[in-house]
Amino acid sequence: MTAWAIVVAAGRGERFGRPKQYEEINGRRVLDWSVADARAACDGVVVVVPSDRVEPGTIAGGSSRSESVRCGLAAVPAEADVIVVHDAARPAAGVALFRAVIDAVRAGADGAIAAVPVTDTVKRVAGDVVVSTLDRTELVAVQTPQAFRASSLRAAHAGGGEATDDAALVEQAGGRVVVVPGHAANRKLTEPGDLAVLESVLR
Repeated sequence: MTAWAIVVAAGRGERFGRPKQYEEINGRRVLDWSVADARAACDGVVVVVPSDRVEPGTIAGGSSRSESVRCGLAAVPAEADVIVVHDAARPAAGVALFRAVIDAVRAGADGAIAAVPVTDTVKRVAGDVVVSTLDRTELVAVQTPQAFRASSLRAAHAGGGEATDDAALVEQAGGRVVVVPGHAANRKLTEPGDLAVLESVLR
């Protein structure tokens, strides 16, 4: 089963203050760390970037994350069996994690996500009032890469829906999504202070 990756790097970095995927970590752009892992694990890679930052080997994304994934899907060959979606802002995912989610789909799942257990107590609130305390043993914090049977991912995106991750769309379409262990080092670059942590991880 052939596997292709879509590396989503089309964000504007509003919270970060600038496009974070172009920051350098240990002499290499954040984007390039993520693409290197995807290339090592997959048969091909589509890199989706902001429309004003297109360079050879990349394509323009859309106005939202889901739209950018759909731009990437249009560029993935029809014969791909498995499609991995990875946020460029997670440069420390590692090749092994890509292979783990791909293997889970090859084993029969419609989708596979990397995730880690939630260690904090989580409460549901309404404004500033606590409504309930959730059972954290049933909760995980989701990461990328996420892998999907190509037909399942394409069908889930066919309606043009929006979600914070692709697994949500596949779930809504009735797909079976499984979890593989992620890792704490697979940190998402969100704030400038995260750069120092990732520099240490990737050194």
